[in-house]
Formats: sequence, C-alpha cells, structure tokens
Amino acid sequence: MTSKPDGQRYWNELWEGRELLGMMVWRDMVVRYKQTAMGIGWALLRPLATMLVFSLVFGNIANLPSNGAPYALMVFAGLLPWLFFSAALSDGSNSVVGNANLVSKVYFPRLIIPLSSVLVGLADFLLAMTVYLVMSFVYGMPPGLNALFLPLFLLQLCFLILGSSLWVAALSVWYRDYRHLLPVVLQLGVYLSPVGFASSVVPEKWRLLYALNPMVGIIDGFRWTLLGDAQGLRPIEVLVSVIVTTLILWTGLRFFRGSEHRFSDAL
Repeated sequence: MTSKPDGQRYWNELWEGRELLGMMVWRDMVVRYKQTAMGIGWALLRPLATMLVFSLVFGNIANLPSNGAPYALMVFAGLLPWLFFSAALSDGSNSVVGNANLVSKVYFPRLIIPLSSVLVGLADFLLAMTVYLVMSFVYGMPPGLNALFLPLFLLQLCFLILGSSLWVAALSVWYRDYRHLLPVVLQLGVYLSPVGFASSVVPEKWRLLYALNPMVGIIDGFRWTLLGDAQGLRPIEVLVSVIVTTLILWTGLRFFRGSEHRFSDAL
C-alpha cells in the first residue's frame, strides 16, 4: 500500500507526470487502430452510421421535429457529445484495471490513467467534428457566432466524462461487475438523452426533471452552438446540467483520490 500524498504535492506530481500522460494517450491511440484496415476511418464511420439509423427511425418513421434544421444534421450535432461521452467513459471505466501491471509496480498519480482515456476520446471527437463541419456546409447551415460558446460546453463534457470515469474506474478495481453494467447503462442512456431527437419533444412538466441528466444540457448546448438559436437553449436547464456535472466531478475526484493508494493491493 502506498501512502496518500497531501493535496498540493499530489497536484504537483500530476503536473510532473504530463509526459507520462502524453505517452499513454499516444499508446492508446496507436493500439486502438493498429492492424485495422480502415484505421482512424472507424472514428468517422461510427457517427455516420448511427446518424443514418437515428435519422431514419426518429425523423422519417416517427416524424419528430428538428426545430428547423435538417434532421440528419440535428442528430449529428447530438451524436458528437454522446459518442465522445460513451466511448471515453467505456475506456475510462476499465482504465485502472487494464493497467494493473503499471499500477502495481510504479508509483505515479493514478488520475493520469482515466485522464488519458478522456484525451484519447477527445481526439476521436475532433475527427468526427470535421465530418460535421463538412456536412454543415453541404446542407448550407454552417455554424454561426453561437459556435464561439462551443468550447465551454466541450469543457463541461470533458469534466463530466472525467468525473464519471473516476467513479467507475475506482469501483471497478474491487467490483468487476461495473464493467458489465456500464454498457447497459449507456445503451439506455442514448435513448434517455436527446440524441436522436430534440429535447423539445419532452413534455413541459417533465423538462426540469429531465435536465437532471447532465447530458441534456450539454447536447442542447452543442445543438445551439452549431445549429443556431432556432434549436432553443434554456438557461435553467444548462445551469442544472452544470451543477450536476460539478457534483459528479468533485465527488469523483474525492472518491478516486481517497481510494487510489489501495489500488495496488486490490489488483
């Protein structure tokens, strides 16, 4: 069992470990697409394929509204944050267990491990974002000035992914069931979040309760920044999303920090 460093020393060690973080990010990106015929093309194919399915089911069959935007573009704008969230959380949840040899032999701030999963997912997100930008020009709806606020929603999304990953990664060290439970939760989450549809279809009396899902405010924020004011953005729902995200990140950091010195004994 390694001793738990005090707060200031821990964050200093985390900063000093930035080169290790970069090496882990590069390693994970290379491993992800190594020996695949399409390479990084898989990072582009997944959002396109999902967009086509959701557009067909929710747009053509269910005929749900898209608030003035082409349905495919509206879906893609919602898929960008969701696919980043689901992929990075899936990787981050198993990150500590997957690096058991490193964790049990070398001391370094364990926070680097789930943080690397977030950064790898961010790289895939940026690739998918380029596809969205091309599509937006094809449809004649390129992002306007609202896009200046996109980095804020992206930062919130990164914080949400990190906080959630810290919880699941730490719990998975002792309870491996979480890695089997998480795919089920994410499968439900894609339908409980406004990914394939606009949140405006949710009845008014349930909107505030619905906003307790932090991905609601983030997805609506992405659509507002990329598709314009017609998508609608409720400040109260964004505020609720930010509060929930902050709570998840804060508690995740505390739980992970309080547990990481015992990881090597459990792995």
